[in-house]
Amino acid sequence: MEMGDSGRRRARVIVLVLAAVLLGVAMVRGPGEVATPAAGHHRVAVVLSVGGLGDRSFNDMAHAGLMDAQREFGVVVAYGEPAAMSEDERYLDFYAEQGFDLVFAVGFFMASSLERVAARHPDTRFAIIDAVVDAPNVASLVFREHEGSYLVGALAARKSKSGIVGIVKGLDVPLLMRFEHGYRQGFDAERAHLGLPPGTVLSMVAGSFADPVRGKELTRVLTQQGVDVVFQAAGQTGNGVIAGAKEAGIFAIGVDANQNHERPGTVLTSMVKRVDVALREACRALVEGRFEPGVHAFGVADGGVGWALDEYNRPLVSAADEARLREIERRIASGALKVEALPAGDAE
Repeated sequence: MEMGDSGRRRARVIVLVLAAVLLGVAMVRGPGEVATPAAGHHRVAVVLSVGGLGDRSFNDMAHAGLMDAQREFGVVVAYGEPAAMSEDERYLDFYAEQGFDLVFAVGFFMASSLERVAARHPDTRFAIIDAVVDAPNVASLVFREHEGSYLVGALAARKSKSGIVGIVKGLDVPLLMRFEHGYRQGFDAERAHLGLPPGTVLSMVAGSFADPVRGKELTRVLTQQGVDVVFQAAGQTGNGVIAGAKEAGIFAIGVDANQNHERPGTVLTSMVKRVDVALREACRALVEGRFEPGVHAFGVADGGVGWALDEYNRPLVSAADEARLREIERRIASGALKVEALPAGDAE
């Protein structure tokens, strides 16, 4: 039977309505992906910090570790990107309820949410990055950021002509205070080693990890105060710090991921924090049947933190600079050099 014009018009309308409905369904985001494994495969989910993928730093490193675990151990993976911290608990609950074998909470902001979720799901294994949650089913993956920050502080001392360097932090919290305190110790100690007078470390707090414009503004302020090397510990805000350093003609130091390639000639080095390694190794432990709750710390000695040297910043780092930093690395790794996490009297 041939359809008339009015019938064809009605059919087109129905098709368009159905397409709109299907599109609407496709655009509705649940708490995260669901992954169904083949028999014998483990399922691992990661709940990223607010800001999600694309920060070229913390979240991207966690995602890279998840992809490494998928390739190396055959785990079936999923990840969620909460739009606000108020959604963290719902995402963690979602993956636990879906029966994932291991659920990661990425970032210290999720600590209180994970405490509640872990208590509700005692048979689910969890891991949190950058915080300690004392629960029998939670592994806490933390880093000795102060050790890596000491190294980049020493390099800043070797490269600063003004004797004034800066740091931009996302928030004024104990975790980021460790970055600053390690940076100050390395800067001060290296100036003394070089026979230079004491220098100055200026610190600014952006109030956000997701505001590159603010990062650029603060870098401009620091430059006006004589800073010629600025260390960013501010997530996406730090991308603005690096861009601002480029505009001002000063050095920037990247964080977490190796950001040397972001602005060759501007990024002096990066304080690398191997979130990807910590996440991948927790997945390895799961697959090999030796996952353990408790605190697991990563520092210079085991490659958990360090500084980045590659083709992008090699022209900025002399052979003498490299030799000196390698010496400091060895001293930290052996325990001969103890780097304070926080100033005496400060509590976590």
